[in-house]
Amino acid sequence: MAQKRARHALSRRHLLQAAAGLCAGSCLMTSRAAYAATLLDFDELYGTVGVLGLTFSDKVKALNGHEVAMRGFMAPPLKAEADFFVLTEIPMSLCPFCSSDADWPDNIVVIRLNRAQTFEQANALIEVEGTLEVGSWTDPATGFVSLLRIVGASFRAA
Repeated sequence: MAQKRARHALSRRHLLQAAAGLCAGSCLMTSRAAYAATLLDFDELYGTVGVLGLTFSDKVKALNGHEVAMRGFMAPPLKAEADFFVLTEIPMSLCPFCSSDADWPDNIVVIRLNRAQTFEQANALIEVEGTLEVGSWTDPATGFVSLLRIVGASFRAA
């Protein structure tokens, strides 16, 4: 009988240790998930189109200032190496944002990188991660206007 209780106590201790390990692992996963970037799709950028133009979606408004990830294509840059580019929904052959925010296409987002780097082919699908900024802003160095930006960004082939 004593042996049976000892085996039961040992089994129970192993079970508790295993459960504690699972809790620690799931807590770690929850912690990492809390800091993961939210995936944002081009179809989710705008809520309505009215007489005054485009309005941002509730999701975009809620994500302003938060980490996001987007997939798309790099529009042809003005030079081979820079600290910004335009992410487009479909491959493009021309710079899509060289005008005012009144002419802003609804399927592009400006990407501001942490540092200047060499760019990918315009027809290569990429994934970008960084902080979403919402609202009209004019880049003082280039004069380019943007309504949506992902700043402090990095990108990689998707």
